[in-house]
Amino acid sequence: MTFNEYQTDAVSTAIYGKGIKLMYPALGLCGEAGEVANKIKKIFRDQGGAVTTENVEKIEDEMGDVLWYLAALAHDLGTSLDYVANKNIKKLNSRKLRGTIKGDGDTR
Repeated sequence: MTFNEYQTDAVSTAIYGKGIKLMYPALGLCGEAGEVANKIKKIFRDQGGAVTTENVEKIEDEMGDVLWYLAALAHDLGTSLDYVANKNIKKLNSRKLRGTIKGDGDTR
C-alpha cells in the first residue's frame, strides 16, 4: 500500500464536518501522538524499559491513529501523504549532505 492509497482509504472514513476541518485532525494528531508517548513512558516506568510484543502491538495501534489524523490533515490542506513524505526525505537528505542533521532550526 502506498501513502496515497492509505490516504484515500483513511479519509473515506472521516466523519467530521467541513466547519472543523484542519482543527479536528490537527488536534486529533496531537492527542494520538501523546498516546504513543504515554505508552512508551509506561514501558520505562512499569517495565524498566523492557519492550514486550504486547507493547509493540499497542503502540502500533496508536501509530496507526497518528497516521490516520496525518492523512486527514494532509487531505484538508489539499496535499498528499506521498508528497509530504517525499518532500521530507529530500529535506533530510540535503541536511545529511551538508552535515546539518544535528542542530536546530527549520532552515538549516
